Amino acid sequence: MYCICLSQAGYTVYEFSRRDIPIKGVKHMSVDVTDDASVQAAVEQILRERGSINILVNCAGFGISGAVEFTELKQVKAQLDVNFFGTVNVSRAVLPSMCRQHSGHIVNISSVAAVAHIPFQAFYSASKAAVSSYSCALDNEVSPYGVRVTAVELGDIHTGFTQTRQKTVLGDDEYGGRISHSVSQMEKDELSGMSPEVIGTYIARIAQKNSCAPICVAGVKYKILRFLCKILPCTLRGKIVGSIYAK
Repeated sequence: MYCICLSQAGYTVYEFSRRDIPIKGVKHMSVDVTDDASVQAAVEQILRERGSINILVNCAGFGISGAVEFTELKQVKAQLDVNFFGTVNVSRAVLPSMCRQHSGHIVNISSVAAVAHIPFQAFYSASKAAVSSYSCALDNEVSPYGVRVTAVELGDIHTGFTQTRQKTVLGDDEYGGRISHSVSQMEKDELSGMSPEVIGTYIARIAQKNSCAPICVAGVKYKILRFLCKILPCTLRGKIVGSIYAK
């Protein structure tokens, strides 16, 4: 939805994905964000066509769930490859032109799972923690060149993300049914979450700001959750999150 909002605000919007799902006012480019050569070629094409890139929103990602000990390593690597290294690849391709023009805003989509550390979704949480940490560090590196970087941490949203999650229930018996219960609670929360239209508008508004905090959180409930996660002792925070998702 943020693509539509930015297009309506007068921006020329390009969308990177492997699948072409037509969006009015948005130009699709077939790009695999985990393929550095594919990303570099696409960015160079945009720069030839437009001359500059003012806003980058990194939102490629998917979710996996299951117990850490029963999740295959290839699945873990795929999670980090898309959620984190996809963000790194596209940012690295765009940064030189933004630094040269002394302006630009990179917005990386993260999650409150970065600080809430959700059990049975450990690798998704880890990928988003990496995105948030990376964004804060990168913002410090490039701010002298007029480029800003923001991680937008999202909460539960009612989108197709829930249906596409790769679920592993191996070991559910050993874990006393806690894996399936945890995933069921996650899906319930997501299906009753915020609308994609509201989130799209929020992301587009953040992206258009010239000055923005390195971390922004969508929704009052999730702002409070993140604040509590940062100030509470780790043990207490773990007990609270565990009482919701690991009982």
